[in-house]
Amino acid sequence: MSVPAGTDPLAALSAAGVSVWLDDLSRELLAGGELENLITDEHVVGVTTNPTIFASALSRGKRYNEQLRRLGIEGSSVDEAVFALTADDVRDGCDALAPVFERTGGIDGRVSIEVDPRMAQDADATAAMARRLWEVVDRTNLFIKIPATRKGLKAVTAVIAEGISVNVTLIFSLERYREVMDAYQSGLEQAREAGRDLADIHSVASFFVSRVDTEVDHRLNAIGTNEAQVLKGKAAIANARLAYQTYEQTLAQPRWQHLAAAGARVQRPLWASTGVKDPSYPDTMYVSELVIAGTVNTMPGTTLKAFADHGTLPAHAPTADDFAAAAAHLEALQDAGVDFEDVTDTLEREGLAKFEDSWREWANPCNAKCTPRPPTRTDQEPAR
Repeated sequence: MSVPAGTDPLAALSAAGVSVWLDDLSRELLAGGELENLITDEHVVGVTTNPTIFASALSRGKRYNEQLRRLGIEGSSVDEAVFALTADDVRDGCDALAPVFERTGGIDGRVSIEVDPRMAQDADATAAMARRLWEVVDRTNLFIKIPATRKGLKAVTAVIAEGISVNVTLIFSLERYREVMDAYQSGLEQAREAGRDLADIHSVASFFVSRVDTEVDHRLNAIGTNEAQVLKGKAAIANARLAYQTYEQTLAQPRWQHLAAAGARVQRPLWASTGVKDPSYPDTMYVSELVIAGTVNTMPGTTLKAFADHGTLPAHAPTADDFAAAAAHLEALQDAGVDFEDVTDTLEREGLAKFEDSWREWANPCNAKCTPRPPTRTDQEPAR
């Protein structure tokens, strides 16, 4: 439904129970006061980042140059420089959102920082970096972002058990989403056994949206039939709605109810990748079609501005009929020749590869200004 004239669409979205987060962070955004304005005027109550976002920020932002030069003089390696730059930005972002964190009792007012994606297939290394980020940023309103690979989920359980709050990212399939929720509950159970206060542990599960349509539409175009063409542009919303149904089913299980009785917080669904990739689709569709109370929508700046200008809300939250229609659509895709399991597997591989590429791209500006630390005697062959 359209938002009444004179009503702020972002205010209406927030009033509908959706937490508005910004999928962007940079030193320019922080120092220039834009983030503060978004928090104050545009109902933004959280921020997410990833290696691609930081690579873009570092390549464009002159405010990093002085720190890069200093780190080079100090002999920091490229990886150490990247770690320091991003940790500083995220800490400042956490401070900017601290009033929101206090006002919402820790539900919102959070900033996410991602572990090195090159560690995605190494659970121990991922967990170790998560601990280091948690310690160095040193803010209670931090989320550590961990990709939802199977090895990554082992790390999720381990760090949740230690009381570290986590944003589980790069979720595309319903099966993997179930595994994410299982990993979170396993971590909470271990935390409870260790005597931790479960109310202090928070998590979101970042379910990716628009990339699903991009991949499915590509395959439907390759099929080329009229029947395939009419299925385009609907898979992402259908998949996300079924994810929410899966979330509701999990909350109804005795396992979760026992944890909730012990003070555990729900792992909120977060709709990620909500910027529209196909310009023929409405530019706010991945926000407007996923207005569900108790969820998060993290938007790139262009999508946030578009919704602020002309965003709309649906007439009602998804019903059983909507979930049935979503399931029927995925079945229709299978019948048309689209292997949806292969779609989500492909998207996970490509998502990790993109973040790894961004991490390497990220290092280029550092390489230009940071001199890697020379090897110490212990790193070299013994002196003769």
